[in-house]
Amino acid sequence: MRLLGGLAITVMTLYCAPRGRRGKGRSIEGSGLYPELAAYRISEGSSPNVQAEVGRLVGQLPIEQARGELARRGLELDEKAVRRIAGELGEQMLATRTRDLLRFRAGDLPAGDEFAGKRVAVGIDGGRVRVRTVIEKIRVSGKKKRRKFRIEWREPKVLIVFQTDEKGRMAKGSRPVIDGTLQGPDALIELVAFHLHRLGAAKAKLVTFTADGAPWIWARLDWVIAQVKLDPTRVVEVLDWCHGVHHLSLALAELNLAEDRAEQYGRLRTLLRAGHSQMVIEALEGLASGQPEDSPVWREINYLTRHSEAGRLRYDCFRCRGVPLGSGAIESTIRRVINLRLKGNSIYWTEGNAEAVFQLRAAVVSGRWEEIVEHTREAMARDRRTGWRWTPLECLAELKALDEQDDDVTHTSTRKQSKRSAA
Repeated sequence: MRLLGGLAITVMTLYCAPRGRRGKGRSIEGSGLYPELAAYRISEGSSPNVQAEVGRLVGQLPIEQARGELARRGLELDEKAVRRIAGELGEQMLATRTRDLLRFRAGDLPAGDEFAGKRVAVGIDGGRVRVRTVIEKIRVSGKKKRRKFRIEWREPKVLIVFQTDEKGRMAKGSRPVIDGTLQGPDALIELVAFHLHRLGAAKAKLVTFTADGAPWIWARLDWVIAQVKLDPTRVVEVLDWCHGVHHLSLALAELNLAEDRAEQYGRLRTLLRAGHSQMVIEALEGLASGQPEDSPVWREINYLTRHSEAGRLRYDCFRCRGVPLGSGAIESTIRRVINLRLKGNSIYWTEGNAEAVFQLRAAVVSGRWEEIVEHTREAMARDRRTGWRWTPLECLAELKALDEQDDDVTHTSTRKQSKRSAA
């Protein structure tokens, strides 16, 4: 067993094997338990402080730099040990989250009150990370020599939930909740509902959903509202201002207005910011008259039209209510959590390792490290199994066709939008 100061000691104790073990390897029951060590929360030969320190540094730094920092603190570990300890903590965080999620699904998780009476904003988006998948194992003389693997870009879906002030900015001193997964949009949306429930968003003064035009986001918000039991009159959907203006610019670019384009852009941008989205759409349709039906300009006009009908372009009302106009919070989260830790030249992750390091990084960036680690230790003390994968609810399966659509197309929720618009 290794302690935080670097001291390694040998402890002889009883071992309790798991049930259902057959043959080699671990069963679904896990790896067994040393009761005396478990009483002190010692896991896989590392004390709680060692595990927390290694996990925190791996969440902040690449493995080699984390090893160097640990060595300066008197803890000499090789690269394999650092990876193992950090990976175990990440898996434990994932397993704890999955247990709480399944309790929420079953209706056994009590609602919290952290966001009661407060303004809450939810940002949802996707990042990019390269994932390595083994496709063939090559054996020579009966021994594994090397593995062929495939590298592909995957989109981890990311969420941030945070408290806002009267001006729609993140409240000073507040700590956001950051989470994400590579398991797809259905899994992430269930995580959104889970976090909103456990934080008490049903008692919040106002709940704002801010995102870009990705249809997989907007199509699932009705389900979230129903599961969390949010009041539709206190829910606002906002299309990110920068994305709205960007599509306005794309529409004008397709019209080849030459010198008149800058003037038209300034005028229509001012109208859009003032909440006159219908006037903007009518002006674009007038300028696009005579364009063929397959012209890209109609795609941009349809984009703005559908979001306008859904009540997501009422920026004047949003400012009056103190609602965030942009998705800067989630964009910054993706940069700090994914781009600065999981993404880089010649960096490839297995799916499980990417999920585990994401949890470590998110816990550090959100400022909730101690809270999450303590909750994880309590959960592992009761059940040491680390299986964390789950299957999203089947009721979301009918929306999977939207996942393959381009982000230029949006989706209008089936619920009456007038109930949760800003005015």
